[in-house]
Amino acid sequence: MLYWAVVCLVVAIIAGVLGFGGIAGTAAGFAKVLFFIFLILLVISLVANAMKGRGPKI
Repeated sequence: MLYWAVVCLVVAIIAGVLGFGGIAGTAAGFAKVLFFIFLILLVISLVANAMKGRGPKI
């Protein structure tokens, strides 16, 4: 997911340089959304992994 966020960011930068403002804005917005989803999933994964080893041993 982080890969796709970076791809969208690169597309936004290239479109902005070439003068395509609408496409650049859309790609940048999409990259932001993907990046924040990636961060949320990362935090959930880290918390789940930390809690995994703390359960009772039967």
